[in-house]
Order: sequence, then C-alpha cells, then structure tokens
Amino acid sequence: MPSAAERTRTLVQSTSSAVLLVPGLGGARPEQLTPSERSVGPDGEVFLLFPADSPAVRAATHAQDDELTAVLEITDVAPVSVPNRIRGRAWVTGWLTAMRGIAAPGRVLLRLEVGEACVDDLWGTGSVEPEDFASATADPLVAHEADLLQHLHTAHSDQVRELGCLVGQGADPAEGDWQSAVPVALDRFGLRVRFQSTGGRIFDARFDFREPVTDIIGLRRAMHQLFDAAAY
Repeated sequence: MPSAAERTRTLVQSTSSAVLLVPGLGGARPEQLTPSERSVGPDGEVFLLFPADSPAVRAATHAQDDELTAVLEITDVAPVSVPNRIRGRAWVTGWLTAMRGIAAPGRVLLRLEVGEACVDDLWGTGSVEPEDFASATADPLVAHEADLLQHLHTAHSDQVRELGCLVGQGADPAEGDWQSAVPVALDRFGLRVRFQSTGGRIFDARFDFREPVTDIIGLRRAMHQLFDAAAY
C-alpha cells in the first residue's frame, strides 16, 4: 500500500478541492482561500497561486518577517456518484510567505514551508514528517484517475460488477446479487470498488494488481488481467 507521505503528496498534487486556513481570516469566504493552482517544489515546499487581492495574500504580505502559520486542507471526493463520496482528507501545516514578482500580473505565489502533515483516507490515518513529504512521489495515475474511474463506470460497468465474484467470504456472498458496483478509487497498486447488495449493505473491496503499474499502458494490461480473472 502507498505510505502516508505518498498519499498526502498525491492529494496535494491532485485536483481535489483545497482551502488555506490562516489564523485571523475566519470571516473570509471559502472561495477566497482556495488556490487556483498548487504544486510541490524540489525541497518539498507547497506553492499556492492566489489572486493578488486574496485575504491569504494580504495576510502573508503583512506578516513580513513574522512567522505566519497556515494549514492547507484538502478534501478528496470521488469523481463518480456513490454513497459517502468523501474519500479522504489531508492537512499540511507550515509557514506561509508571499513570493512577489514571480507569478503573472494580478496573481501572487504563496510558499508554504511544510512543518507537518497528516492524512485520513480509505487506507486509514497517518502522520507525515516534512522530510518524508519532500522525498515522496505522487501516484503516477493521479492526473488521470478521475477520467479513468468515470470511463470504467460508464463503459465497463458490467465488467466491474463481475469483479464481485472475486470477493472473499468477508463480503457475505450469501447476499450474492449486487445492486451496484462502482469503481471508487484507482492507483498504481489496484482498484477499489464500492458494492451495494440488494439488501442495502455497502462495502468496499480492493482488487490488487499483480504488480504496480507506472503508466496507462501498464494499467490497461492490469485491468484486462482483473477482468479476465473475473470472467473465468
């Protein structure tokens, strides 16, 4: 399974919604504290792009040499319609500074030096040290995951449902008939499907690939192997 640092790094570099929580800005609207872009630098710092008139930019600018703490909160929502769509959250806490003169006119780049981070997702909970965050890499499928899950759900729903025959006894096969089977998460290690039985029971099943994939070609091969296993 991916480490807590890898999962946090993946969420930071994903398209999941994020908000920057800064002390003293409790009256700001959430959209005013949502970065338009975010990325991770070579030393593990998180760069956040905001409009120049954002309350977060004003706070970082006025802080000047003082240390301004902030928390980047990321909420990961499944890109397909399923019960309990929130897949996880991550929090990156650190010190915020404004980097003027780097971004395009009307925009300001903020630098968040990571002090600590934590994640709470479908894998569980975990805390992350700054050096682990800096050395971790995001999942190679993160940029494509939403599109891939939507494609699996719309174009391969029958094959995804057939994966239910591979589920072990923990799924209570006596219920047998799945009302729905929705692909809810995908990474280099495997696919997670949320099943709902005709009796209303909801549970997740994880289908691991034979080996981790590194690109779309490897993913296509791994998915064919899963579907073939279910078919036979």
